[in-house]
Amino acid sequence: MKNIIITGTSRGIGLELALQLASQGHQVLAISRKVAPELLGNQNITCLSADISLENDMLEVTKVLSTSWKKVDVILHNAGCLVNKPFVETTLEDFEKVYKVNVFGVANLTRTCIPYLQKGSHVVSISSMGGIQGSMKFAGLAAYSSSKGALITLSELLAEEYKEQGIAFNVLALGAVQTEMLQEAFPGYQAPISAKDMADYIGNFALTGNKFYNGKVLQVSSSTP
Repeated sequence: MKNIIITGTSRGIGLELALQLASQGHQVLAISRKVAPELLGNQNITCLSADISLENDMLEVTKVLSTSWKKVDVILHNAGCLVNKPFVETTLEDFEKVYKVNVFGVANLTRTCIPYLQKGSHVVSISSMGGIQGSMKFAGLAAYSSSKGALITLSELLAEEYKEQGIAFNVLALGAVQTEMLQEAFPGYQAPISAKDMADYIGNFALTGNKFYNGKVLQVSSSTP
């Protein structure tokens, strides 16, 4: 059984991931600003209310790792922030808000966990098809899609930097998934994949994908977007 950190567990894919992986017997550290009631009371889930973009909040993560876990087998960087508005209406604050979660937060948490990662550990970042160079882009997602592109490059770099230690870094670039975040950004749009089904795929990849991939970006989409 593995020690698995998942971010963005208050709803959607992150919530489903936490529940599914815990049901398989893995120990899950569920990190989100809001704690989902569905996760409370589960003996395999430790809930931590934290903002991954704040370095001080990472001290709480360190406390859990240093006192209880001692090692981390899997990190699932699932937390995401999306702003949908015309580019000329976006502000520096909009871009900072998105990048703090989608890029800086990933860097913060990864840096915190590095001492606890070991040979065979797998770090999986959830990106978007919008972050793939040459993919179809959608107006209004300048901050979101560009941040997901940055996340891809960061993961590729870390895969190279830590390959000698046997730590794998991979990215799953998702297409549209039926989540609350999608509905907030695109009201009425019906995605072809449910959060539960996508969580099942991501969970399996997190547990086994590092046997086959490192520094890779896998496009996980059956449609456009």
